[in-house]
Amino acid sequence: MTISDPIADMLTRIRNATMARHDAVLVSSSRLKLAIAKILKEEGFIKDFEVVREESHKSIKLYIKYQDRNQPVLTGLERVSKPGLRIYVEKKEIPRVYGGMGIAILSTPKGVMTGRQAWHQGIGGELLCYVW
Repeated sequence: MTISDPIADMLTRIRNATMARHDAVLVSSSRLKLAIAKILKEEGFIKDFEVVREESHKSIKLYIKYQDRNQPVLTGLERVSKPGLRIYVEKKEIPRVYGGMGIAILSTPKGVMTGRQAWHQGIGGELLCYVW
């Protein structure tokens, strides 16, 4: 079965794993998903990730980060740009998520980065998702 929106599938798997209080979650691997995982780790939303080689394909294993008493650090994920409706923003239109408490992840000509990084570099791009 093919997935029409792999990024939304990744975000949904992470959301479901945090609600079920799992320690880790497996998602299929791609360069874009790997870049999103790196951003989530750099921003402190997940503990770590690793690329796992299975029989015929690669997967990314994301380790969910919790605060004390199984309270997940990652409280929300929202897909913005979808295959049926792409959302592009310029530098001046990059949104602040929850007043700076969350991040916007953009796909730019210089690679996948947070909204803050794109704003500092003066570039826009496709608004992939919000994370808070």
